[in-house]
Amino acid sequence: MTEQFDYIILGGGTAGCVLANRLSENGRHRVLLVEGGGEPKSMWIDIPAGFSKLLVDPVYNWRFTSEPEPATYDRQISIPRGKGLGGSTLINGMIWVRGQARDFDQWAQKGATGWSFADVLPWFRKIEDFAGEEGETRHKGGPVPVTEVGLRPELAEAFIHAAQEAGYPRNPDYNDGSQEGFGYYQVNQKKGRRISAEKAYLAPARKRPNLRVETNAHILRLEIEGRRVTGATWRKNGRDITMSAGREVVLCAGAVQTPQILELSGIGNPDLLARCGIETRHALRGVGENYQDHYCTRMNWRVTKPVTLNEQTRGLSLPRAVLQYFSTRKGILTLGTGMAAGFVKTRPDLEDADIQYFFMHASYADAAKRILDHQPGMTIGVTQLRPESVGSIHIRTADPYAQPAIAPNFLSSPADLIVMRRGMQIARDIVGQKALAPYVAHEMSPGPDCASEADWDEFTRRNGQTIYHNAGTAKMGTDPMAVVDPSLKLHGLAGLRITDASVMPTVVAGNTQAAVFMIAEKAADLILGSAG
Repeated sequence: MTEQFDYIILGGGTAGCVLANRLSENGRHRVLLVEGGGEPKSMWIDIPAGFSKLLVDPVYNWRFTSEPEPATYDRQISIPRGKGLGGSTLINGMIWVRGQARDFDQWAQKGATGWSFADVLPWFRKIEDFAGEEGETRHKGGPVPVTEVGLRPELAEAFIHAAQEAGYPRNPDYNDGSQEGFGYYQVNQKKGRRISAEKAYLAPARKRPNLRVETNAHILRLEIEGRRVTGATWRKNGRDITMSAGREVVLCAGAVQTPQILELSGIGNPDLLARCGIETRHALRGVGENYQDHYCTRMNWRVTKPVTLNEQTRGLSLPRAVLQYFSTRKGILTLGTGMAAGFVKTRPDLEDADIQYFFMHASYADAAKRILDHQPGMTIGVTQLRPESVGSIHIRTADPYAQPAIAPNFLSSPADLIVMRRGMQIARDIVGQKALAPYVAHEMSPGPDCASEADWDEFTRRNGQTIYHNAGTAKMGTDPMAVVDPSLKLHGLAGLRITDASVMPTVVAGNTQAAVFMIAEKAADLILGSAG
C-alpha cells in the first residue's frame, strides 16, 4: 500500500458522489473516490430524453441481465446499471419519489433503528431545492433541484381527469407525506436539463485539494487485515493498484456490484465462496440475499388524435422539437420515462398505495429499445410497490470482470401476481372513463381478449420487465441475515461501511434514487460524527 487516504469511496454513482462531496467538505480529510466507469461526457446526459440512447450504451451502462427463470418464461431481463461518475443518475428517468413514510418506519421496526420516516426526513429535505412551496416536508436551497415535469399535454390531463372520474383524488405533491392519487411526476431537472449526482455533488467539489477522483478503475477486492478492512485494490490501465484507508472504506457500488465485491473479497456465504475458489475471510450469509426489485408491465392504447409523442418525433416535427429545446430548454426533449403519476390501493383495507402508474402519451413498437409506434398511442406502466418475491445476486466465479448471477425471482409469490392483475384492471377502468373517450380507439396490449385471471397472469409473466429499482442485497438490520448495522458498518469487521441501495431492508414504494441520495447524506453525517 503506497499511499494512504482517510476515506476511500468505492463506486462513483449516486451515493459515491454525495459522499465525495460531504467527506471532503471540511478540508480535514483526504478522500479518494474510485469509479469503474469514466467521466460523463456524452451530450445525451444533459438532455432528459437522451436516456433512451444511454440505456443501450455500454460506455454508460454495465448492461447486466437476469438469470432465465421459469416464472417469467426463462426470459433474460435487462438490468441496466449506470456506469461512470454519477452512476445510474446519468441514465435513469429522473423521477423523484421519496417513498412512503411507512417504508422507513418498517425499516426501523425491523432493526434499522434511527431510520424511521421522522428520522430520515431532515436528510430528504437537505437534498432538495424544491420548485414548489417550502414547508415542513419540502425544502429550498439543497443541491438537487426537484420540479414537476414541464409539459402538460392534453392527453395527460385527460388521463388525470379520468382517474378522478374513477374515484381517485388528484394529488399536487405525492412527496408531501401522502402519496395516494394522480398528478405529474417530479424530476431532478433544472431549466430542462438532467441534474445527475455528479453535477449536483461531485462537480462542485472537484477542485478541492483533499479530494482525488480515479476513473476507469475496476474494483477487484477489499483488503482485509485481521478483523479490519484496511483498503482496496483496483485495476487501471493494466496495473493493480492498492491503497489504504486510515479511517474507513465506504462501499457504494450499488445493489448488483456491492455483493459481488464483498464476495470477491472473501466476505459472504462460505459454501458459495468455496465453490468459486475464494478463501472465506469473513462469514456473512446475508451477502447477496434479500434482492428486491419492482416489476412492471406496460399497457398500450391506440389514440384517435395526433396528440402523442409517436407523431411528434417524426418528419419535420423532430427538428422543430430539437430547435425548441436548444433555444428554450423546453418541449418534448425534456421528458424522461414518466409524465403523469398515479398511486392507488388495490384493496380498500390497505394503509397505503401498492400500485404505481407511469403514464406517457406514447406507445412503443419496441419498449426495450424505446422505438415508438408509427401511429398515435399511449402507455400506462403498472408496477407493484411492495413485492413479496425475493431473489439473490451472487458471483459465479472468482473473475472480477464476470457478471454476477442476478436472480430476481420475479412473480415467485402468488400475491405479486394478484396485485399486478388488480393494478392492470384498475388502469383499464380508468381508461374507460368519459374523459378519455374522445381519445381512445382501442386497447392494443394486452388487448380486450385479456379477461380471465389466467389471461392477466400470462400477460404479466410474458411481458413484464424490471424498472431498475434493485435493492436489499446487503441489508441493514440486526437479524442474522443483516449485512450492516444501523450505522451502515459491516457486521463483524471494522473499517467498512456500505452506502447504497443494497442496504435497504425492503425496497421503497417508488423510484429509488431519492432514497439513495438520502442514505448517502445520512451516511456522511454518521461517518463524520464517528470521526469526531
